[in-house]
Amino acid sequence: MIDNLLYPKNLVGCIGVTLILFSIPAFAGKPSFNCEKADGSVEEMICKDDDLADLDQKMAETYKTALDKAPQEELKTLKAFQRGWVKGRNDCWKAEDARNCVQSNYESRITELQIAYGDQEVPTPVNFTCEDGTGITAVFYQDTQLPAAVLTRIPDQVVALLSPSGSGAKYEGQNVTFWTKGDEAMVTWNDEEFTCQTQ
Repeated sequence: MIDNLLYPKNLVGCIGVTLILFSIPAFAGKPSFNCEKADGSVEEMICKDDDLADLDQKMAETYKTALDKAPQEELKTLKAFQRGWVKGRNDCWKAEDARNCVQSNYESRITELQIAYGDQEVPTPVNFTCEDGTGITAVFYQDTQLPAAVLTRIPDQVVALLSPSGSGAKYEGQNVTFWTKGDEAMVTWNDEEFTCQTQ
């Protein structure tokens, strides 16, 4: 009887809930930067949006990994690209859907850094022979922030992200669309349009 008075049945549940609450990482819902010094409407938006704040934390962790792993001769370029990315993210206030712009910027940049400097195992390349006589080597990543393909068509290399499509798998990068259906790929590369087949 005394035990029941000292330890009510619902106390165990309360303790469990309390432990769960305190087990949540302290940074959950908080970005990597100081919200009291938020610079502009985009950073203010990130501070008020838990999902965007979590993406900012993941970006900070992924970028730190990149800095740790990048060869010394690449650091200057990596830092310059990151500064440019931050500027581009902060320019999302100009977009019709600013939140979607910010989210897309985070997800695409995290994916790029994961491919270049992450711990992902490099998948087996798939070689395509194209009707114009060129070839494309595609490496498809599924475990990055967004599914992606690294497409190499000498001398160019592009990171293309998976985008919605009615059928097949459609990857879109800068001036490149790579749409696979079975063993065939329909390709737009800059101003060229052609089809390719797996070897």
